[in-house]
Amino acid sequence: MPAKSSARTSPSGDGPRYWLFKSEADCFSIDDLAAAPGKTTYWDGVRNYQARNMLRDEVQVGDQVLYYHSNSDPLGIVGIATVTRAGYPDHTAYDPREDHYDPGSTPENPRWYMVDVKFTRKFKQPLTRERLKRHPITAGMQVMQKGSRLSVVPVTAEEWHAVLELAKS
Repeated sequence: MPAKSSARTSPSGDGPRYWLFKSEADCFSIDDLAAAPGKTTYWDGVRNYQARNMLRDEVQVGDQVLYYHSNSDPLGIVGIATVTRAGYPDHTAYDPREDHYDPGSTPENPRWYMVDVKFTRKFKQPLTRERLKRHPITAGMQVMQKGSRLSVVPVTAEEWHAVLELAKS
């Protein structure tokens, strides 16, 4: 199956793009984002070139993010964030004390990028993978594909709206 595009809300390309960002709940949960100063933080530590390219080149201010808890029980979408700053060099890669240190990345030649996100809302109940599998639209999301390991993935407008509908019920 080919990768899905990060379709915009209108044919003209106006409006936000939609994304799904994965974070381990015990590393940085949606509750941690809600408790951050200004409910905003940088999204650091992405160490995959394909995800890096999306953060660097595609994710823009105003884009909407489905916040996904990975390596947790249950796995699933737990809320929404909004991008408040487009891609810029990930400074955590330069510091050997940081978990995501990369000696090959320097301020003069950054290898990794990040964006800033702001908490928008938490869902009343997580949308588990099992629940997403049962819906005809969300079952086809890139995050649901076997072997999908990227921490940043595009979401189509149709998928975005289906997730919002599921979150209401």
